[in-house]
Formats: sequence, C-alpha cells, structure tokens
Amino acid sequence: MNFFNRRNQILLKELIKTDFKLRYQGSVIGYLWSILKPMLLFLVMYLVFVRFLRFGTAIPHFSIALLLGITIWNFFGEATGLGMLSMVNRGDLLRKVNFSKQVIIFSVVSNAFINLILSLIVVIIFGIFNGVTFSWTVIFIPFLLIELVLFTTGIAFILSTLFVYFRDLGPIWEVIMQAGFYGTPIIYPITQISATHMEIAKWMMMNPMAQIIQDMRFILAFSDNTNPAIWQLIPSPIVIIPYLIPLFIFGLGLLIFNKNSKRFAEII
Repeated sequence: MNFFNRRNQILLKELIKTDFKLRYQGSVIGYLWSILKPMLLFLVMYLVFVRFLRFGTAIPHFSIALLLGITIWNFFGEATGLGMLSMVNRGDLLRKVNFSKQVIIFSVVSNAFINLILSLIVVIIFGIFNGVTFSWTVIFIPFLLIELVLFTTGIAFILSTLFVYFRDLGPIWEVIMQAGFYGTPIIYPITQISATHMEIAKWMMMNPMAQIIQDMRFILAFSDNTNPAIWQLIPSPIVIIPYLIPLFIFGLGLLIFNKNSKRFAEII
C-alpha cells in the first residue's frame, strides 16, 4: 500500500493530534509538561554534576550544553520507547483498518519531534540570556535534526517489530537506554575522556547520538576546542561513518518492519 495516499496522510494527522491531546489530558498544566519535564531533569543534573561534581567547569556555557544534550536524548528515548510499544498499543486499529502500518511509527516520532522543537526553543532562549553568541553555522541544525529523526525512526521500526514477538524487550531497552545515557557525552564533556583516553573518545563518537549531540553543541553553544565537533576528533574518511549509520539504520528498520507488518494484526 502506498504510504503517501490520502487515507494514510489523514490518519497520520489524526493520530498526531489525538496522541498530543491525550498525552497530558487531565494534568493541571497540560502541554507545559513537554517543556518542564526536560527542564526539571536538567535542574537535577546541573546541581549534581555541574555544581557539586564540577563536570565541565573548564568549558564555557556548559550548562547550555548539558540542557541541549538532555533535550536531544529525551527525544530519542521518548520516540523509541513509545515507538516500541506502538504496534501492541494500536492492536485494535490494526485489526479493524487497512492502512500502512508505518503511519503509527511516524505519528509517535512526530509527536516526540514536536516536543523536541518546543524544548529546543527553550534551550536557545536560555542560551541567549546566558550570553551565548550564535554564528552562521546554525544553518546546519536542520541537517542534524534530519539525521536524528532518521536514526530514531529506524530504531523505532526495529523495536516495534521485535516487541510484537518478544515482550521482554521492554525492560531490556530501559537498561540499554540507561547505559547509553551514561555512555554518551551528555552530563560530561567529551574532552574529559579525550584528555586521557583519546581512542576511547573516538570510539564513543562513532555512536550517532554522541555525534549529533556533540555537533549540535559545537554549532549552538561554543565553536572552539573546549567543545570539539566530531571531525576534530576522528580523522577523515572514518569520520563519515557516524553520519551514514542513521541512513543504514533507517533503511534496515523500514525493511524489517515492512517484512513483518502484515502479520502484526494476527500476532497481537
């Protein structure tokens, strides 16, 4: 079935609107939670790792870098976590309506992306008030966001397919996300690793999430050697690998998903 037909487009819009409305239904401050949640997490991380443990003290505006990293990681966690559950949660819809199953994944990622954009606006405002000077390099932000969405969507395709068959994947993915959070330079600068273990820092930056967060920090917060971009750490042509992985993961995820999607309604 053609994903771009009118039925799928209408269904995608309705799923996005419905999910966005239901997410904070009944809460006192409603949609503001999409902004307050990462801000509150940032506050905890800032107090513990920046103020008390003194991470990133040598880096200008590291608090902005921390907030940015948490914001991007929250998008990845939200989109992949909800994407993993999406096929099972939409079982009734799968059995009643004939449509391209990718719509469900795209609706989940789109909702998470809306929250990401709102949070990024807060990050930029916070940066302006803290004296961050943005340069012309901000024009590359959309490309990094596209890379982030492709990688996240590909992972969501894979997880949602596996979860239909293996429900134990839920707690396993939570552990992987926790390990990934601390294995990605979010609460600490990559220079803290590269100063003593350059090879480990290079391997860490092969992770697309680390590359996206680090490049985004380089562009938005401070373009100097205190916060190096990936191309300053990894030599050419190897540096291209983290940029190609999201394309590969998206294609692989879509292939796996499409191959199994016809059986979802029967299994669920």
